[in-house]
Amino acid sequence: MTEPFRILCVSGSLRARSTTSAVLRTAVAVAPAGIAPVLYDGLGDLPHFNQDDDVEPRHPAVAELRARLRAADALLCSTPEYAGALPGSFKNLLDWLIGDGEAGSIYEKPVGWLNASPRGATLAHDSLRTVLGYAHATIVEAACIAVPVTAPMVDDDGTVHDPGVRAQIAAALRAFTARP
Repeated sequence: MTEPFRILCVSGSLRARSTTSAVLRTAVAVAPAGIAPVLYDGLGDLPHFNQDDDVEPRHPAVAELRARLRAADALLCSTPEYAGALPGSFKNLLDWLIGDGEAGSIYEKPVGWLNASPRGATLAHDSLRTVLGYAHATIVEAACIAVPVTAPMVDDDGTVHDPGVRAQIAAALRAFTARP
C-alpha cells in the first residue's frame, strides 16, 4: 500500500472564523484519494523569532512546527493581508521555518497557497512568494490559486459549502501530485 501524499496546511490567521482557515479546513474535507492534508493550529503558540533562540533545546512550539513540516511532502498556506503585507504572526512562522537546516525543511519543499480574499490580497501573496523564494521552496504554480470566500459561504462546521470553491481547492491539492 502506498503512503498518502501529506500536505501540511497552515493558516496565516489567528481568527476562529477566518475564511483563510476555512479554505484549509475545506482542503481536508475535499482531499482526493491518496492526498492527506493536515491542519497546523499552533500559529499563536510560536515565540517571536530570534536567531539567538534557535538553538537546542528549541521552544516546543518551534520544534513541533518544524517536525510537522519535515514529516509533510508539501506545504499549503492560506493567509490574509493586513496593512498591505503578511500578518506578523504568519511572517514569524515563516522565519522559524527558514531557520531550519534539517532535511525535509522548507528548502525545496513543494509549496502552494489558497488566496481566499475577495479583495485579492495580492501584496501579501507577492510577499509570500518573495519569502518562499529566499527559503528556496519549490512553488507549485497550479497550487497557488485565488478562491474568493466570504463569511456567508462558510458553514457552521467551518468549511466552505460552495461546490465551485470546493472543486478548485481539490484541484489545487491534486496539483501537488501532478508535478513532473
